[in-house]
Amino acid sequence: MRVVIVTESFPPDVNGVAHCALQTARHLVRRGHTPLVIAPAVADPAADADAPCAVVRVPSLPLPGYPQVRVALPSRRVAAAIAAHRADLVHLAGPFVLGVRGMTAAARLGIPAVAVYQTDLAGYARTYVGTGEHAAWRRLRTVHGAADRTLAPSSAAVRDLEAHGIGRVRLWGRGVDTTRFRPGLRDDALRAELAPGGELLVGYVGRLAPEKRVDLLAAAGELPGVRVVVVGDGPSGPALRTALPGALFLGRRTGADLARIFASLDVFAHTGPFETFCQTVQEAMASGVPVIAPAAGGPLDLVDHGRTGLLVAPGDPRALREAVAALAAAPELRTAYGRAGRAAVEGRTWEALGDELIGHYLEVLRERTAVAA
Repeated sequence: MRVVIVTESFPPDVNGVAHCALQTARHLVRRGHTPLVIAPAVADPAADADAPCAVVRVPSLPLPGYPQVRVALPSRRVAAAIAAHRADLVHLAGPFVLGVRGMTAAARLGIPAVAVYQTDLAGYARTYVGTGEHAAWRRLRTVHGAADRTLAPSSAAVRDLEAHGIGRVRLWGRGVDTTRFRPGLRDDALRAELAPGGELLVGYVGRLAPEKRVDLLAAAGELPGVRVVVVGDGPSGPALRTALPGALFLGRRTGADLARIFASLDVFAHTGPFETFCQTVQEAMASGVPVIAPAAGGPLDLVDHGRTGLLVAPGDPRALREAVAALAAAPELRTAYGRAGRAAVEGRTWEALGDELIGHYLEVLRERTAVAA
C-alpha cells in the first residue's frame, strides 16, 4: 500500500502530532508498505536524515509568538507529491493548514483520505485569542467532513467531534514504547541531584504554552517536602520560572534521558485541560509513576481514578494541590498506582496500534471499491 502522510508537524519537532506521524511512518515501513511524509520545512537541512521514509518539505514560517511551531505556506508541492507517489490513500495528521491542502489534493485526484484528529484547536482559540472557537470548528468540519474516515484518539474527542456535526468518526488511540519507558530506569543518583533533601518529585513533561496551564503547579510546589520538576520548552517558559520559583526547569529532554527522568519521578502531574489524548500520561504510566490529570479530554480514558492515579477538576489549583498532598502522604498508594498504571499500558504498543490503523486504511479502501462498483 502506498500511503502519503500529510502532517502539520514532524521531527525534529517535539509534540504529539509529530511523534504520531513518525511512529505511523515507521510502522508502515516495518509492515512492507511505502509511505511518504509531507511536512512543513524546518531550519535544519539535515532534519530528515534518520526519517524512516522519504520526506517532502513544504515552505513554512514560524508561528508569531511561538517560533517552535511552523505553519506551511501555500505550495503546489502537496498535490504534486501525492500524485508522484501514486498514493493509494492519504493520511492527514492533525489537519488544519497543510492538511486542508492535502485533503483538497486527495479529493481532486480521487484518492481516499483518513483524517486523524489530534488537537483541540477550538480550545486553543479560546486560550490564545478569547474567540475564534466557531471558526475553528467550521474549518475542522470542512476537512474532516470531506475525509472518508476520521480517527479520534479518545472517547471525549469522539463525542466532541460528533456533537459538532462531524460524521464517520472512529476511535483510534495511541501506542506507547513500554521498552523505552519502564520502571527499571529509576535512578537514585538523578533523584539525589533533583531532590537533595529527599523531596517528593512531582513532574510535568510537555510544551510550556498557555493552554498547558503549568502555572497550576505553583500551589502544589509550596507543599512542604515537594519539589516540582518541569521538562520541556515553549513561549511560557520565562513566565513560569517566575510563577514557580521553587521548581526545577530541565528544558527539553528526549530519548533515554527523558525516560530516566520519567522513571525517577514520584508523581506525574499533567495540567492542560485541552488534551485530545495526552501521550505523556501514558509514558508516565509505562514508567510506573502514578498520575494526576484533569478530568477532561483524553485523560478520562487513560487514568483509572483511584487505581492508576487521580483525576481532578480542570483548572483548579486547590484540587491539584490536594491530590499531590494525598499521594505525598501515602507512599504505598503511589506504589500501587504505579504498578497498576504499568500493567494498564503494557498491551498498548505502537505495533498493536499501527496494525489497528492499517485495518482502518483497508476498510476505507474496501468501502471506496464497493461504492465504485
